[in-house]
Amino acid sequence: MVAMANPADNPEPPTIATSTVQEDKLSAKPLKSSNESLNSDANGNPNPLTRKAAIVQITMAIVANITIISSGMGLGFPSIAMIELTNSTSSVMLTENQASWFASVTSILCPFGGLLAGFLLDKIGRKKTLYFINIISVVSWAMMAFASKTDEVLLFVELMVARVIIGLAIGLSSSPASVYAAEISHPNLRGRLTLLTALCTGIGMLAVYTLGYLFKDDWRFVCILCGLFTLVSLVSVMPIPESPSWLVAKNKLPKAEKCLKKVRAIKENNHPKINEELDNLAKNIARFRSNQTSNSKFAMLRKPEVYKPLTIMCTFFFFQQFTGIFVIIVYAARFSIEAGVSIDPFLSAVFVGLTRVVTTILMSYISDSFGRRPPALFSGFGMATCMFGLAACTVYPVKGTDLQWIPTFLLVAFIFCATLGFLTLPFAMIAEMFPTKARGFLAGLTIFAGYTMSFIIIKIYPAMVHTFGSEYVFLFFGIISVIGIGFVYMFLPETKGRTLDEIESYFRGPVDPGEVELKQNHDPKV
Repeated sequence: MVAMANPADNPEPPTIATSTVQEDKLSAKPLKSSNESLNSDANGNPNPLTRKAAIVQITMAIVANITIISSGMGLGFPSIAMIELTNSTSSVMLTENQASWFASVTSILCPFGGLLAGFLLDKIGRKKTLYFINIISVVSWAMMAFASKTDEVLLFVELMVARVIIGLAIGLSSSPASVYAAEISHPNLRGRLTLLTALCTGIGMLAVYTLGYLFKDDWRFVCILCGLFTLVSLVSVMPIPESPSWLVAKNKLPKAEKCLKKVRAIKENNHPKINEELDNLAKNIARFRSNQTSNSKFAMLRKPEVYKPLTIMCTFFFFQQFTGIFVIIVYAARFSIEAGVSIDPFLSAVFVGLTRVVTTILMSYISDSFGRRPPALFSGFGMATCMFGLAACTVYPVKGTDLQWIPTFLLVAFIFCATLGFLTLPFAMIAEMFPTKARGFLAGLTIFAGYTMSFIIIKIYPAMVHTFGSEYVFLFFGIISVIGIGFVYMFLPETKGRTLDEIESYFRGPVDPGEVELKQNHDPKV
């Protein structure tokens, strides 16, 4: 059972003495969230983001997300290892059935990693959760690097244990860094910084695909390199401060003030804006606790600001998984062969990884310029088009003709379109959609649902191809993409430029004319 901080742990809500802010006609407007109040004046008008504060926040978010690169490596590793592991000329090898478990077993543990992330985020904080992810990742890479070279049974057992551990790390890494980035960042930066998790996952996959291409016959050496990088990641997390939001929730006010001053690049003691932000966050937490019942953990699921975004995000993850995105990520080399790609499958995997990284970088600017909904709609349309095209190329093979480049183009275009929306946005929006006090628990619950669906589709994909044929599998992915377009248009709200508390107020429902509403076609000026 995932546990949240109980009101009994802090019998009196934390308070900070601050100067009184003059109320205006919209005094009933929602409280500003902890990472927004420094950026607003007494009337709620945004203050410009200082260059120094922006550099500090960007640096901290990048350092926090370096941890995610190792998880990306773990996610893409089966694609480069399975061909050698199933090669009959190898000294020890896996059967086809063992290889399929090697590829999919991570997804079994990913959901539990997501739930564990929710517990750890609330219990030990954002920073220590990142420590834990790095430590278990190092253990996993070491186990695979030094797995048996003579005993096939022992090799399979060691690889499975290692993949179980890295699966736990992948599930754990899906939310802590993005939650941390959302809580420390200015709203002008939040859209880009929460996408860093998707970017670093892509960088990790590109790195392991590239290493697989360079060292096709030595996956053990690839594991050693990945493990060394993870050690560097562990050390890099040490200098960053803990999230001030979590510290206030734990009633650690002096440390929260110290960390918040670092995040906001303010050196003065007892700064009025720092005090204002801490006070607003304390009030938000106190308000949330006052609405909790004794069955706080699951009773809060009845609150509209909880169950509405939870339903939307779990549905968004369904479309992410059943449109075939993670199938391509895990089975990149094999999928390339089944799609009729004519180039080296390892090189094709590198193109997939490179496309994802470049597109994620573009997505950080697209998201800030156009919001979340327009890129998601384009993403669904592009994915459907590419899958229908791959199905056509399977029915009418083009290999050996002047059109043999089309499957490669469609595969790369699919990853490009997926990264613009359905692949990156579900992970990025986790940090935006949920209320502050329950964010860790709900993020874990959402990741649990997402990776449960991931295991299902990754495990059954080979059987689907064997039973129905590649063309019908591609057609299935295309149809799900079309349905996903309808979901985005009808239900996914626009969060661009909105504070975290305004998003919470939208789901809770307006109780006063001053309450903000996030209309789905709204594109606010920031």
